[in-house]
Amino acid sequence: MSMHPKRDLPKKISKDEMKKAFKNILGTSKNFYISILIAALFILGGVIISIIAPQFLSDLTNEIANNAQTKNINMEIVSKNGIILACLYFASALLTYGSSFILTGVTQKYANSLRRSISIKINKIPLSYFDSHQVGDILSRVTNDVDSVAQSLDQSISMLLQAVFMLIGSLIGMFVTSYLMAFVALLSIPLMLLFIGLIMKFAMPQFIKRQEEIGQINGVIEEKYSGQLIIKLFNAENRVNTNFNRQNSELGSTMFKAQIYGGLMQPLMNFISYFAYIAILVVGGLLLSEGKVDYGTITAFLVYIRLFQQPMTQIAQAMNTLQTTGAASKRVFDFLEENELSDESKLTRKLAGPDGKENIKGEVEFKHVCFSYDPSREIIHDFSAKIKPGSKVAIVGPTGAGKTTMVNLLMRFYEVNSGEILIDGVSTKDMPREEIHDIFGMVLQDTWVFDGSMRENIVFNSPDISDEELKAICKEANIYHFIRTLPGKLNCQLSNAGSISSGQKQLITIARAMVRKAPLLILDEATSNVDTRTEELIQEAMDKLTKGRTSFVIAHRLSTIKNADLILVMKDGNIVEQGTHESLMKDNGFYASLYNSQFSFE
Repeated sequence: MSMHPKRDLPKKISKDEMKKAFKNILGTSKNFYISILIAALFILGGVIISIIAPQFLSDLTNEIANNAQTKNINMEIVSKNGIILACLYFASALLTYGSSFILTGVTQKYANSLRRSISIKINKIPLSYFDSHQVGDILSRVTNDVDSVAQSLDQSISMLLQAVFMLIGSLIGMFVTSYLMAFVALLSIPLMLLFIGLIMKFAMPQFIKRQEEIGQINGVIEEKYSGQLIIKLFNAENRVNTNFNRQNSELGSTMFKAQIYGGLMQPLMNFISYFAYIAILVVGGLLLSEGKVDYGTITAFLVYIRLFQQPMTQIAQAMNTLQTTGAASKRVFDFLEENELSDESKLTRKLAGPDGKENIKGEVEFKHVCFSYDPSREIIHDFSAKIKPGSKVAIVGPTGAGKTTMVNLLMRFYEVNSGEILIDGVSTKDMPREEIHDIFGMVLQDTWVFDGSMRENIVFNSPDISDEELKAICKEANIYHFIRTLPGKLNCQLSNAGSISSGQKQLITIARAMVRKAPLLILDEATSNVDTRTEELIQEAMDKLTKGRTSFVIAHRLSTIKNADLILVMKDGNIVEQGTHESLMKDNGFYASLYNSQFSFE
């Protein structure tokens, strides 16, 4: 029961896309390079200790092996080497913990920076993006995908750094100890690399698909819970649950495949390691029988081979983890690379002078405006109208006529395809969006009340208003009496999901618009879905709000706009009629038909 079409999931991420994903990670993590370098030095120190330690183990082993039969073991040598080994491994553990502590801090700070970037990005991308993407999918990028990037980087950076240092160090240790056994040990590397490559080839598409499906199921959940009223009203629980179960099953299947492929890595690495150990023991035994090596050398070499193969396993694990990093980061950076609203840094405010908004007349003109959401279907066709300052303009028409679209274009939520819109003779294209939004007040049907006090909701983004001014505005907005009944009055805590009615929410938004003192107003279906008494209160507050201001009103109830100075009647993106209520009724045209029937498809 999704409002958004299901997008095809990528079957495979290319090498170029993977490189781009990690290039983006490197580019956005420059502030953490020093911390990562310090962590790398800690890891290097731990690796150096691990490479030195087997030499002391070799001396200890030889002392015991050579003198065990004669019972002439030098306990001073044994205890000395034992203490040295204990100190070395303890120091190695401390360095490993220190590096882990630093890298965990780095990845969490990096995750926070990604979330901040996404938050900033949301304010910069066009509204058209949200028309084609589920809210749940966007939320998934902010939460699941960013967390996946942080967690996988936390695991893989440490493993990769340790693996690289240990691989080099243990290789040197093996050749120093016995170059013949070292060559035998190296024979296992091609086999390991072959298995790593094959597993990555099959596992990567599943990790990509998993992240996409997590985003989609979050979108389904978001729509399911936000649309509970409609779902229950139409007894659609079974249908919604069936859709959710299908998405959930697909996600479960994909996650199962991803884990199965990823889980093959460790067992295969262990399998190859066991054969390498056997080969080393056989060769070491032969060399020992020929007197070319001693017991200590074989013991030290077995430690080195373990240290050598451990990085190979770690690299396999890290590559497995990095598949999640690549899949999740691709989704994050795909969003961050979405087209943004045009740069307006060079635009200056055109209308509001030193005295603020008071010098704005409020004349609005649409000149041959054309617009389409989809290039194949034009919504607004050559729309032209000139609105006098201080006029109350009502825009009416059936669903799809283009009423709300005209308002969106006026606010520059969308850009016109051709033509222009002028305010006091200045094209909105030449004005910063911030200025346009600043000179408009809006009261919408879909009222918005955020978590906070009544005062914070009314003075939203206008904190300089005094208590006396706020009290007067609340009285004008017909909400003062309601506020006095609340516990805490203006300090009463509200939420959008709270118990106040839609009519009371609309009165709050009217008060909010009054606080804004904007010279132009947009009232979008503000008296829909309320009772008669509340509608009267809203209408009265509206009349006070619109007095002396250029106002655009969109309403289903045509009886509420009879006092409009101008009524624009729209049909199929065109103005088919315009005039006052009386003149339009006298013409007995399309408006009269709508008014008499009191019926609308909206």
